[in-house]
Amino acid sequence: MVNNKFYFTLFLTLFLGASVYSQVLIAAVFGDKLNSPDLEFGLEGGYNWSDISELNNGKNLSEFNLGFYFDIRLKDQWFFYTGVLVKGRLGAGELSSDDLSLLGITIQDEEGTYDQKISYFMVPALIKYRFRNRVYLELGPQFGLRHKAFVEFTAEEGDIEFRTRQNNKDAINRLGAGLTFGTGYRLSDKAAGITLGLKYYYGFTNVYKDISGPKNSSLFLKCNIPIGVKKSQELRKQKALEKENDLKKE
Repeated sequence: MVNNKFYFTLFLTLFLGASVYSQVLIAAVFGDKLNSPDLEFGLEGGYNWSDISELNNGKNLSEFNLGFYFDIRLKDQWFFYTGVLVKGRLGAGELSSDDLSLLGITIQDEEGTYDQKISYFMVPALIKYRFRNRVYLELGPQFGLRHKAFVEFTAEEGDIEFRTRQNNKDAINRLGAGLTFGTGYRLSDKAAGITLGLKYYYGFTNVYKDISGPKNSSLFLKCNIPIGVKKSQELRKQKALEKENDLKKE
Protein backbone atom coordinates (compact mmCIF):
# COMPACT_ATOMS: atom_id res chain seq x y z
CA MET A 1 0.00 0.00 0.00
CA VAL A 2 1.38 3.44 -0.91
CA ASN A 3 1.97 5.66 2.12
CA ASN A 4 3.51 9.07 2.77
CA LYS A 5 6.83 7.82 1.42
CA PHE A 6 5.27 7.96 -2.03
CA TYR A 7 5.01 11.75 -1.84
CA PHE A 8 8.48 12.02 -0.37
CA THR A 9 9.98 10.02 -3.22
CA LEU A 10 8.23 12.15 -5.84
CA PHE A 11 9.53 15.29 -4.16
CA LEU A 12 13.05 13.89 -3.99
CA THR A 13 12.92 12.82 -7.63
CA LEU A 14 11.99 16.32 -8.80
CA PHE A 15 14.21 18.21 -6.36
CA LEU A 16 17.46 16.33 -6.80
CA GLY A 17 19.25 16.57 -10.13
CA ALA A 18 22.11 19.02 -9.88
CA SER A 19 24.99 16.60 -9.29
CA VAL A 20 25.73 12.96 -10.03
CA TYR A 21 28.06 12.72 -7.06
CA SER A 22 25.62 14.17 -4.53
CA GLN A 23 22.91 11.72 -5.55
CA VAL A 24 25.18 8.70 -5.43
CA LEU A 25 26.24 9.84 -1.95
CA ILE A 26 22.59 10.19 -0.90
CA ALA A 27 21.90 6.69 -2.20
CA ALA A 28 24.76 5.23 -0.18
CA VAL A 29 23.95 7.07 3.06
CA PHE A 30 20.14 7.03 3.13
CA GLY A 31 19.32 3.94 1.07
CA ASP A 32 18.12 1.87 4.03
CA LYS A 33 15.82 4.71 5.17
CA LEU A 34 14.13 4.92 1.77
CA ASN A 35 13.32 1.22 1.51
CA SER A 36 10.18 -0.45 2.85
CA PRO A 37 8.08 -3.51 1.90
CA ASP A 38 6.25 -1.36 -0.68
CA LEU A 39 9.14 0.80 -1.87
CA GLU A 40 12.52 -0.13 -3.32
CA PHE A 41 15.24 2.46 -3.76
CA GLY A 42 18.57 2.01 -5.51
CA LEU A 43 21.01 2.93 -8.25
CA GLU A 44 20.39 2.49 -11.98
CA GLY A 45 23.36 2.33 -14.31
CA GLY A 46 23.94 1.15 -17.83
CA TYR A 47 24.68 1.93 -21.42
CA ASN A 48 22.53 3.41 -24.17
CA TRP A 49 22.63 3.76 -27.93
CA SER A 50 20.78 6.84 -29.19
CA ASP A 51 19.93 8.49 -32.47
CA ILE A 52 18.12 11.57 -33.80
CA SER A 53 15.61 10.93 -36.56
CA GLU A 54 15.83 12.68 -39.94
CA LEU A 55 19.57 13.31 -39.66
CA ASN A 56 21.96 11.67 -42.13
CA ASN A 57 24.45 10.67 -39.45
CA GLY A 58 26.59 7.58 -39.79
CA LYS A 59 26.00 5.78 -36.48
CA ASN A 60 24.30 5.83 -33.11
CA LEU A 61 25.78 7.69 -30.17
CA SER A 62 26.80 5.30 -27.36
CA GLU A 63 27.13 6.56 -23.78
CA PHE A 64 27.17 5.38 -20.16
CA ASN A 65 24.39 6.56 -17.85
CA LEU A 66 23.88 6.64 -14.09
CA GLY A 67 21.08 7.63 -11.73
CA PHE A 68 18.73 6.43 -9.01
CA TYR A 69 15.30 4.84 -9.05
CA PHE A 70 12.20 4.19 -6.95
CA ASP A 71 10.07 1.07 -7.44
CA ILE A 72 6.76 1.69 -5.66
CA ARG A 73 4.21 -1.07 -5.17
CA LEU A 74 0.72 -0.02 -6.21
CA LYS A 75 -1.15 -3.30 -5.74
CA ASP A 76 -0.11 -6.94 -5.80
CA GLN A 77 2.34 -7.25 -8.72
CA TRP A 78 1.75 -3.76 -10.11
CA PHE A 79 4.43 -1.09 -9.50
CA PHE A 80 5.17 2.53 -10.35
CA TYR A 81 8.77 3.00 -11.49
CA THR A 82 10.41 6.42 -11.46
CA GLY A 83 13.70 8.14 -10.62
CA VAL A 84 16.27 10.31 -12.37
CA LEU A 85 19.11 9.45 -14.75
CA VAL A 86 21.38 12.28 -13.64
CA LYS A 87 24.17 11.27 -15.99
CA GLY A 88 22.31 10.60 -19.21
CA ARG A 89 23.12 11.65 -22.74
CA LEU A 90 21.26 11.34 -26.04
CA GLY A 91 22.28 12.42 -29.52
CA ALA A 92 23.71 11.16 -32.79
CA GLY A 93 27.14 10.02 -33.96
CA GLU A 94 29.11 10.88 -37.09
CA LEU A 95 27.04 13.80 -38.39
CA SER A 96 27.15 14.31 -42.16
CA SER A 97 28.05 17.57 -43.88
CA ASP A 98 24.33 18.08 -44.55
CA ASP A 99 23.64 17.66 -40.83
CA LEU A 100 26.33 20.19 -39.93
CA SER A 101 24.92 22.68 -42.42
CA LEU A 102 21.39 22.15 -41.08
CA LEU A 103 22.56 22.70 -37.49
CA GLY A 104 24.76 25.68 -38.35
CA ILE A 105 27.95 24.02 -37.10
CA THR A 106 31.32 25.34 -38.21
CA ILE A 107 33.27 22.73 -40.20
CA GLN A 108 36.94 22.32 -39.22
CA ASP A 109 39.78 22.26 -41.73
CA GLU A 110 41.03 18.88 -40.44
CA GLU A 111 39.31 15.59 -41.22
CA GLY A 112 37.41 14.07 -38.34
CA THR A 113 34.01 13.11 -36.95
CA TYR A 114 31.25 15.23 -35.47
CA ASP A 115 28.88 13.96 -32.77
CA GLN A 116 25.79 15.71 -31.41
CA LYS A 117 25.71 15.16 -27.63
CA ILE A 118 22.82 16.32 -25.46
CA SER A 119 22.86 15.82 -21.68
CA TYR A 120 19.44 15.39 -20.07
CA PHE A 121 18.10 14.72 -16.62
CA MET A 122 15.77 11.88 -17.63
CA VAL A 123 12.73 11.02 -15.51
CA PRO A 124 10.65 7.90 -16.35
CA ALA A 125 7.10 7.47 -15.05
CA LEU A 126 6.41 3.84 -15.86
CA ILE A 127 3.78 1.31 -14.85
CA LYS A 128 5.48 -2.03 -14.24
CA TYR A 129 4.07 -5.53 -13.91
CA ARG A 130 6.20 -8.22 -12.29
CA PHE A 131 5.47 -11.83 -13.21
CA ARG A 132 6.05 -14.54 -10.64
CA ASN A 133 8.98 -15.89 -12.66
CA ARG A 134 10.87 -12.58 -11.89
CA VAL A 135 10.36 -11.22 -15.43
CA TYR A 136 8.76 -7.77 -15.69
CA LEU A 137 7.25 -5.51 -18.36
CA GLU A 138 7.06 -1.71 -18.11
CA LEU A 139 5.44 1.06 -20.12
CA GLY A 140 4.91 4.79 -19.75
CA PRO A 141 6.17 8.30 -20.51
CA GLN A 142 9.68 9.57 -20.01
CA PHE A 143 10.60 13.22 -19.62
CA GLY A 144 13.91 14.97 -20.17
CA LEU A 145 15.34 18.27 -18.96
CA ARG A 146 18.21 19.44 -21.18
CA HIS A 147 21.09 20.99 -19.26
CA LYS A 148 24.01 20.76 -21.69
CA ALA A 149 24.48 20.24 -25.43
CA PHE A 150 27.32 20.49 -27.91
CA VAL A 151 28.68 19.10 -31.16
CA GLU A 152 31.98 17.38 -30.49
CA PHE A 153 34.65 17.25 -33.20
CA THR A 154 37.21 14.43 -32.91
CA ALA A 155 40.34 14.13 -35.06
CA GLU A 156 43.61 12.23 -34.98
CA GLU A 157 47.04 13.47 -35.90
CA GLY A 158 49.59 10.70 -35.69
CA ASP A 159 49.29 9.13 -32.24
CA ILE A 160 47.47 12.16 -30.83
CA GLU A 161 43.69 12.44 -30.64
CA PHE A 162 42.18 15.85 -29.99
CA ARG A 163 38.63 17.02 -29.45
CA THR A 164 36.86 20.36 -29.63
CA ARG A 165 33.30 21.26 -28.69
CA GLN A 166 30.92 23.76 -30.23
CA ASN A 167 28.13 24.57 -27.78
CA ASN A 168 24.64 24.51 -29.32
CA LYS A 169 22.55 24.25 -26.13
CA ASP A 170 20.47 27.31 -27.04
CA ALA A 171 19.38 25.66 -30.30
CA ILE A 172 17.87 22.68 -28.49
CA ASN A 173 14.51 22.53 -26.73
CA ARG A 174 14.88 22.51 -22.97
CA LEU A 175 12.15 19.91 -22.37
CA GLY A 176 11.66 16.58 -24.07
CA ALA A 177 9.07 13.83 -23.72
CA GLY A 178 8.31 10.48 -25.24
CA LEU A 179 7.23 6.89 -24.64
CA THR A 180 9.31 4.18 -22.99
CA PHE A 181 8.68 0.45 -22.91
CA GLY A 182 10.90 -2.31 -21.66
CA THR A 183 11.44 -5.66 -20.03
CA GLY A 184 13.85 -7.18 -17.56
CA TYR A 185 14.68 -9.99 -15.19
CA ARG A 186 15.46 -10.06 -11.47
CA LEU A 187 18.43 -12.35 -10.89
CA SER A 188 17.23 -13.44 -7.45
CA ASP A 189 13.89 -13.74 -5.70
CA LYS A 190 15.43 -12.00 -2.68
CA ALA A 191 14.42 -8.40 -1.95
CA ALA A 192 17.98 -7.17 -2.52
CA GLY A 193 18.34 -8.91 -5.87
CA ILE A 194 19.95 -7.16 -8.85
CA THR A 195 17.77 -6.60 -11.92
CA LEU A 196 18.91 -6.49 -15.54
CA GLY A 197 16.72 -4.80 -18.11
CA LEU A 198 16.33 -3.46 -21.61
CA LYS A 199 14.13 -0.48 -22.53
CA TYR A 200 13.49 1.62 -25.61
CA TYR A 201 12.64 5.32 -25.65
CA TYR A 202 10.98 7.12 -28.55
CA GLY A 203 10.68 10.89 -28.35
CA PHE A 204 7.55 12.79 -29.35
CA THR A 205 8.98 16.30 -29.10
CA ASN A 206 11.32 18.07 -31.52
CA VAL A 207 14.97 18.09 -30.47
CA TYR A 208 15.74 21.48 -32.03
CA LYS A 209 13.86 24.74 -31.54
CA ASP A 210 13.88 25.94 -35.15
CA ILE A 211 13.96 22.59 -36.95
CA SER A 212 10.77 20.55 -37.15
CA GLY A 213 11.08 16.78 -37.40
CA PRO A 214 14.23 15.45 -35.66
CA LYS A 215 13.35 13.48 -32.53
CA ASN A 216 15.35 11.48 -29.98
CA SER A 217 15.28 7.72 -29.64
CA SER A 218 17.44 5.43 -27.56
CA LEU A 219 17.93 1.81 -26.54
CA PHE A 220 18.97 1.39 -22.89
CA LEU A 221 20.71 -1.61 -21.35
CA LYS A 222 20.39 -1.15 -17.58
CA CYS A 223 21.20 -2.66 -14.23
CA ASN A 224 19.23 -1.84 -11.06
CA ILE A 225 20.97 -2.31 -7.72
CA PRO A 226 18.87 -1.90 -4.54
CA ILE A 227 20.62 0.11 -1.81
CA GLY A 228 20.15 -0.60 1.90
CA VAL A 229 17.40 -3.21 1.53
CA LYS A 230 19.02 -5.78 3.81
CA LYS A 231 19.79 -3.20 6.46
CA SER A 232 16.24 -1.88 6.26
CA GLN A 233 14.85 -5.41 6.74
CA GLU A 234 17.11 -5.99 9.74
CA LEU A 235 15.98 -2.74 11.35
CA ARG A 236 12.30 -3.66 10.86
CA LYS A 237 12.87 -7.11 12.39
CA GLN A 238 14.70 -5.55 15.33
CA LYS A 239 11.87 -3.06 15.95
CA ALA A 240 9.27 -5.82 15.69
CA LEU A 241 11.21 -7.92 18.19
CA GLU A 242 11.55 -5.00 20.59
CA LYS A 243 7.81 -4.33 20.34
CA GLU A 244 7.06 -8.00 21.02
CA ASN A 245 9.33 -7.99 24.07
CA ASP A 246 7.65 -4.83 25.39
CA LEU A 247 4.24 -6.48 25.05
CA LYS A 248 5.47 -9.56 26.93
CA LYS A 249 6.75 -7.36 29.78
CA GLU A 250 3.35 -5.74 30.08
